[in-house]
Amino acid sequence: MNKTLTMKELPDQEKPYEKCLLMGTAALSDAELISVIIRTGASGEKSTDLAARVLNAGPDGLLNLIHLSIEDLMQIRGIGRVKAIQLKCAGELSRRIASASRHVNRAFSGPDEIAAYYMEHLRHESREMLMLTMYDRKNMLLGDEVISVGTSNASLISPGEIYKVALKKHAEFIILLHNHPSGNPEPSREDIDVTSRIMKCGELLEIPLMDHIIIGDNCYYSFREQGFFVS
Repeated sequence: MNKTLTMKELPDQEKPYEKCLLMGTAALSDAELISVIIRTGASGEKSTDLAARVLNAGPDGLLNLIHLSIEDLMQIRGIGRVKAIQLKCAGELSRRIASASRHVNRAFSGPDEIAAYYMEHLRHESREMLMLTMYDRKNMLLGDEVISVGTSNASLISPGEIYKVALKKHAEFIILLHNHPSGNPEPSREDIDVTSRIMKCGELLEIPLMDHIIIGDNCYYSFREQGFFVS
């Protein structure tokens, strides 16, 4: 009868844990890193073999952890709900680490640079995601935060929630970004309404909304560039 192989049952030279201790994390292959996360393989196979199938489940290799949904991952033999969630969390953690490291001493000169900076983060999302970005008086990025996911309805997006975050960061001004999963960045009526409401709130709080950038598929729309804001 076949049984699931664990890390402890693998030969020493194949154990990612031992390899990591001896040689460091950089010595591990992509499949070995994933095997550390999922810990066990499917019935009768090593965890590294299952990890290799995860890497080959889509066209993007390691980026499958970001691009594939939990349901997509669960279609892989040996990946149940728990393993799928673990892999998605690992992908999201890696994305947040990369984003945090990029923030250090980051300044932008215009909407094109901001759009390019967030393009890969937002253009692959399957749902609309509204992101708040906050800046100091020297145009340095203080941080960003996702405010809402899955809606562009003006009545469901709270300027109060946006400015609560901005005040905590001591932001001098803010810029909004959100994606259009269709790939077309042209603003909808709801996009225009949201921008207008938040801009008016910012004027009252003296933390101006300086732009709202919509991310499409390798393209963007800037409200400022299109004359919506008056400098």
